[in-house]
Amino acid sequence: MYKNILIPTDGSDLSEKAVNHGVLLAKALDATLTFVTVRKPFHSLGLGGEPVMVVKMPDAYKGYVHDYLTAESSERLAAAKSVAEQEGRDCETVDVENDQIYQGILDIAAERKCDLIVMASHGRRGISAVVLGSETVKVLTHSKVPVLVYR
Repeated sequence: MYKNILIPTDGSDLSEKAVNHGVLLAKALDATLTFVTVRKPFHSLGLGGEPVMVVKMPDAYKGYVHDYLTAESSERLAAAKSVAEQEGRDCETVDVENDQIYQGILDIAAERKCDLIVMASHGRRGISAVVLGSETVKVLTHSKVPVLVYR
């Protein structure tokens, strides 16, 4: 069955539940685990959901924000790794920057030759789903490997 599972995490409560489910699935299947968190590069961070190009800003501030975002990603991955270790599973963690979150997930899945992606869906409905989009839907739409969606 599945031998190499990728689990993206954004640190949300629902994502943590998907991590737990994915770890238990990997344990049952004796599969390899990789956790990934994908963050937008600092230059394309947005205000109110809209991307803003950051060009005129002191380098010291850019460094501070980069360090903060990197530390946040490290915390997410450490939490996921802890869940895997509690279940006796080895895992790898990957921190990626990509302007498109879904593409970062798919790139790691391809690079690591994953045969399943386990991820959460926040279940936006109606106009918010259309306007905000969904990284999960984008992964589902573009993935060449199966995607198990935890809700």
